[in-house]
Amino acid sequence: MLVYTGFAASATALMAGVASAAVTGVTGKPEGFASGTTGGGDTAAVYPSTTDELVSYLGDSSPRVIVLTKTFDFTGTEGTTTSSGCSPWGTGAACQQAINKDDWCTNYQPDAPTVSSITYDAAGTLGITVASDKSIVGDGSKGIIKGKGLRIVNGATNVILQNIQISDLNPHYVWGGDAITLDGTDNVWIDHVTTSNIARQHIVLGTDACGNVTISNSYIDGSGDYSATCDGHQYWALYMDGSEDRVSFKNNYIYQTSGRAPKVQTNTLLHAIGEGGYVLAEGNVFENVKAPLEASSFKGELFTADSGSACSSALGRSCEANSLSGSGTFSESNTDFLSKFSGASVATAGPASEIKSYVTSNAGIGKLAQ
Repeated sequence: MLVYTGFAASATALMAGVASAAVTGVTGKPEGFASGTTGGGDTAAVYPSTTDELVSYLGDSSPRVIVLTKTFDFTGTEGTTTSSGCSPWGTGAACQQAINKDDWCTNYQPDAPTVSSITYDAAGTLGITVASDKSIVGDGSKGIIKGKGLRIVNGATNVILQNIQISDLNPHYVWGGDAITLDGTDNVWIDHVTTSNIARQHIVLGTDACGNVTISNSYIDGSGDYSATCDGHQYWALYMDGSEDRVSFKNNYIYQTSGRAPKVQTNTLLHAIGEGGYVLAEGNVFENVKAPLEASSFKGELFTADSGSACSSALGRSCEANSLSGSGTFSESNTDFLSKFSGASVATAGPASEIKSYVTSNAGIGKLAQ
């Protein structure tokens, strides 16, 4: 499945012992709900050289601009864990297995084939805690965090993730880790971020509200050796579950996924693609997407923007139509919820005819004009 998003909103010194790098801060400013997010602001950049130093900078109480100039590989740093598991989605070589985390297999998949022993990397299961007022920026295509994700939770606010990659979190095993977790946060900008080979969610917004989030120019790479659909198409892409999530989702490339692209529920306001909550989808391109909308389980309100004038009163501009090729039906006409966008900072949208070439050329790590 290929999805090129035009726009969405639910509903973005000195290295120790090394000379300073050229990159000193964030490029550009966020559109949409996260507008005004500044991260570490104009504080002097720091350049971590070890995984311990990176964890310390991310979690301390000081405003920080943290520049990543290398791969920080957490694989093996916390040892391995062995537990039982199950195979709910099949027993083929390409099928993901599930760790019996909190007795998940026992309670929710009692009829699934059991797996007596699963050994996985412990570091991947829980991301690094990111405190308030942080900018995490990659230098070129070198800023990679391998084997561990990032968590912006429990009231942390004003965080920017830009031009980095998070990869290789126990991809064979569901419950082996999420790449980016937001839960009970506000003012977060995720920009030019690549996620790949992830155990479960590439980006997840938990049950506590994530007030103002912009996800832009990012690459959700769902390809890999394992998936819940046993076909190399990751099912667990994006899950927005917060009580009052507001997310702008613009110019992102969702590649080779089989579901949750995104999954949206509770009282989320989403301006782009998905199922659940309140969704305005405009200026998006769907290529070979068998079911752009899971109609059988859709319970929210969705407007797929086939009319240019319908958005005018709420957004102050016309809507941009979506484009579908080789894809299933994506047509819902509920506009009652568009008033929820009134007065909000809403990102611009361009025509779908221009989105594919722009997104494939610009989304993800290493494609940020410094």
